Amino acid sequence: MSDAASELEKLRAELAALRSELARSNAVMSASEALIAGLKLEIAMLKREKYGRSAERTARLIDQLELQLEELETAAVEDAIRAEQAEEKATKVASFERRKPVKKPFPEHLPRERVVVDAPTACACCGSDRIVKMGEDVTDTLEVVPRQWKVIQTVREKFTCRDCEKISQPPAPFHPIPRGWAGPSLLAMIVFEKFGQHQPLNRQADRYAREGVELSLSTLADQVGAVTELLTPLHALIEAHVMAAGRLHGDDTTVPLLARGGTKTARLWTYVRDDRPFGGTAPPAVTFRFSRDRGGEHPTGHLMGWQGILQADAYAGYNQLYDQKRSPGPVTSALCWSHARRKFFELADVENNIRKGKSPKEISPIAFEAVKRIDALFEIERDINGKSPDERLEVRQRLSAPLVADLERWLRGERALLSKHAKVAKAIDYLLSPNHWSGFTSFLKDGRICLTNNAAERSLRGVALGRKSWLFAGSERGGQRAAAMYSLIGTAKLNGIDPQAWLADVIARISDIPVSRLHELLPWEWNAATHQVKAA
Repeated sequence: MSDAASELEKLRAELAALRSELARSNAVMSASEALIAGLKLEIAMLKREKYGRSAERTARLIDQLELQLEELETAAVEDAIRAEQAEEKATKVASFERRKPVKKPFPEHLPRERVVVDAPTACACCGSDRIVKMGEDVTDTLEVVPRQWKVIQTVREKFTCRDCEKISQPPAPFHPIPRGWAGPSLLAMIVFEKFGQHQPLNRQADRYAREGVELSLSTLADQVGAVTELLTPLHALIEAHVMAAGRLHGDDTTVPLLARGGTKTARLWTYVRDDRPFGGTAPPAVTFRFSRDRGGEHPTGHLMGWQGILQADAYAGYNQLYDQKRSPGPVTSALCWSHARRKFFELADVENNIRKGKSPKEISPIAFEAVKRIDALFEIERDINGKSPDERLEVRQRLSAPLVADLERWLRGERALLSKHAKVAKAIDYLLSPNHWSGFTSFLKDGRICLTNNAAERSLRGVALGRKSWLFAGSERGGQRAAAMYSLIGTAKLNGIDPQAWLADVIARISDIPVSRLHELLPWEWNAATHQVKAA
């Protein structure tokens, strides 16, 4: 080996050692933060026990501390796994061993299912058949059948050879998480209930305790952190699939973020690939992103290097994407007619005005007429949904284009007669703005474009409902973790499969499957494989 090659190899080893040391330091820091949070929670609960349930504020403080501990414990196990992975590539750094929560023995009342691994018939060392049983090792795995808990005992019998005294024993059973104790179905249930059913871990722990199985918040957080880290490669594949689309639906919603002194308003962004409205054959998928605020730099960063059609609302933060000087090229804007219609509908909703005690005379006739004209466009779209882009474009140019041109002329004429302070004038300006009108009419030029952005809004519906349950994100890292899990669960739903069943199977198989075959676990390929098995 030349001096240059030797020096290069030395530098690589030093780099691996530095990376390992950094990962170890991060793991130590995360574990320390989790320990501090756990102690704070314990102190708060002891104070409450001593002084009584004096105020709702105290109960809310404990909820906040529990959520903070959940996020920190989850982050700690992620960093510990990364430290272990980095340590395998370096030899000069001492391995990191995180202090893990003490796990109680599984309850005795749970049924035990013994799975005995086939015993060897001959000595693995010399091949002699003169082997006798000398004992067994039992590995307990906590698993869950819907509404039924059980402990699976995998028995590995030990045999010793009378000729050479070599001990033979089958290998230990596989756990999805290294040194784990939870089965795939249990892990899938924990993460799906947290991210799919919006049940915080403290509430899950309470429910499990009522069912006779006590699992601490820290123990559950460990499992969530390990699972999210385990599924990271699969999430990357889904994200790559979404960003390979020529058309995306984009939207965002608010997410309260726990911060010092209270909460701040963060954002959860969604990007949906769904080609079914124009007869596309690509599987639908969704990816989520988290950010601390709604700055325009976030969608710009999310879609860096991407070019295509973006269906979204008229949020100004997307404007940098439409810049003609953008590299690799400008994104085509396609605005949502549902948003435009909604502004008119609010001024023409007779039933809502009556509920508010307003007179029907307050209904805007211009808004009422605008809703009727826009609804005519939607009626045309219903008839061409699922047809090819060329078919959709031909119908739109023949039927929709004259209606849009007439709508524009009529709105501009009415707008000229209105005061700038009129409510309906704001709705008209939103639609006819020079920055917006080209986006609203882009569907007349491309058959792939949808009239609405409902696909993105549907993907956020669960998040909006979940806010009432989990109240806030515990940390920025927790928000990013939630975004990744929402991507997995949302994609499974778009492909018409049970997210929990899919997650259970993926968790059980992902560690053993080669990287080259990882795509087989994607929801649409998994669904196809499932159907093939059933058909056979």
